[in-house]
Amino acid sequence: MSDDSTRPIIIKRKKVVAGGAHGGAWKIAYADFVTAMMAFFLLMWLLGSTAKGDLQGIADFFQNPLKLSQQGGAGSGDATSVLQGGGKDLTRQSGQVKKGDVEAKKATSFSKEAQAEFRRKERERLELLKADIEKMIEQSPQLAQFKKQMLLDITSEGLRIQIVDEQNRPMFDSSSADLKPYTRDILRQIGKALNGVSNRVSLAGHTDAAQFAGGERGFSNWELSANRANASRRELVLGGMDDSKVLRVVGLASTVLFDKNDPLNSVNRRISIVVLNQKTEMAILQEEGPESEVPNEEAVPEGLKLPNVGKGTAG
Repeated sequence: MSDDSTRPIIIKRKKVVAGGAHGGAWKIAYADFVTAMMAFFLLMWLLGSTAKGDLQGIADFFQNPLKLSQQGGAGSGDATSVLQGGGKDLTRQSGQVKKGDVEAKKATSFSKEAQAEFRRKERERLELLKADIEKMIEQSPQLAQFKKQMLLDITSEGLRIQIVDEQNRPMFDSSSADLKPYTRDILRQIGKALNGVSNRVSLAGHTDAAQFAGGERGFSNWELSANRANASRRELVLGGMDDSKVLRVVGLASTVLFDKNDPLNSVNRRISIVVLNQKTEMAILQEEGPESEVPNEEAVPEGLKLPNVGKGTAG
């Protein structure tokens, strides 16, 4: 018998590596390396473009994140950003913008626009009222003769109507709060016209600088100017003006002279009626005080500054 039947059979298997040196394992390592380098250079760029204070904030955050989040500041999620914002201006540093900030800015902008529009319309109403009163004076034979004694202008407080004394034609009896008949007619006509607007009214009485005998201790220009202002208020109401429209009645004596160069000029004796704008009305109600009533000397008709009879008489 042959020995071949008892000889063991040996099978050799050769391990074949597909691709050998042409495999893809090195690509994964290279991709990891490139990613790490990109992250490194990005980190270097961020550190180079970050302010010193922001770097300190970032360092503090990693050292004690809870403390920084409670105190706020750079690195705690505020509206500043290391990255520059985009758009046309690549140098702006606004970074991220909070939604609440945007809404607040829009609301503020809308509020300012609404206020400006309200003031514009309010001034238009006062201008129309001024034109109506001027037209009323022109068309009324009874009032036309007193045209030079009624001065109308728009001030920072609203529409101001001043009724001034003229030479030999005063509004009140001398040193008294008793109105002349024609003064009553003027005030009642104005009172009727003032109901055309919802604005409230302020009245001020003024005198010249002539003093009462013993006025410092007794009855003086202060009492006289206040009494005249209140007497004017009554005539406005009798003319049809709603009494609730009156917000203030004051006597200013000779503290606010119309003709500062001549304290005794009769033009200084006057009643000032101001149809208040909303800003001045709110200032009075809040006790902040409106802007001072400064007389407009340019509005003085020609002839009123001339020497006249009655100069030196109290009130």
